[in-house]
Amino acid sequence: MPRIAYVNGRYVAHAEARVHIEDRGYQFADGVYEVCEVARGFIVDMPRHLARLKRSLKELSIAWPVSEGVLPMLLREVVRRNHVVNGLVYVQVTRGVASREFVFPATGTRSALVITARKADPAAAAKRVETGIKVITVPENRWDRVDIKSTGLLPNVLAKQKAKDAGAQEAWFVDIDGTVKEGGSSNAWIITRDGVLVTRPAEHGILRGITRTTLFDVAAKLGLKIEERGFSVAEAKAAREAFISSATTIAMPVVEIDGAPIANGHPGSMTLSLRQAFFDIAEKSPA
Repeated sequence: MPRIAYVNGRYVAHAEARVHIEDRGYQFADGVYEVCEVARGFIVDMPRHLARLKRSLKELSIAWPVSEGVLPMLLREVVRRNHVVNGLVYVQVTRGVASREFVFPATGTRSALVITARKADPAAAAKRVETGIKVITVPENRWDRVDIKSTGLLPNVLAKQKAKDAGAQEAWFVDIDGTVKEGGSSNAWIITRDGVLVTRPAEHGILRGITRTTLFDVAAKLGLKIEERGFSVAEAKAAREAFISSATTIAMPVVEIDGAPIANGHPGSMTLSLRQAFFDIAEKSPA
């Protein structure tokens, strides 16, 4: 059973409270992860996040590190010990510690679990929403199974660094056919001139974002129409609004793509309505 230890100023749940040199997550990125928002003392959409974690583990044939019933308790305990009211809780599972060989380790090798949580400033997030963010586009260069929430994120790191160097806050991967796939750490959306929300179908080509899924519920409550289809960069630039979604950004307005302003270059009202309604509709688990 993982123990909870105080490491580098934060409580962490980990079997050893350190990363072994031969942990396969460290050497091969042979692991998966989840990030849940913590808002107003609640872990947001935790059942959906843990369901996706279960799917990722199954797709990679990684064993559960603890029983499924214990994991939510560990998340809550780590959040509580770190005194996180607003922030995030991070869960990572790797295939475990074994001699460095590419093939799976011997049967019975225990998978490794790490859980940590950190605080965030809601006022800072609200300030960013007021101005919106800028996005650049980059060619798709990731592996084909981005539907698995793997820790292998080097292409995402390089894309987001390129965005930062360009004065932007996110990068959208663009397929060879010119359609937008998703962001380096978010799903991509546009709102057409007719007020229809558009996002790419969550097949194996993108990650089925949990916030994305909940936004479908939010849109239904607000009476908004959603189309799951691809859209081009040109269509995005001509859209009424654009935004990204993730557990750490909820619905974040995009005001510029590759230097071109979206509409009047300010956050759109429909995106702000989705964001405002999100917390009340999302599933909330007491931390």
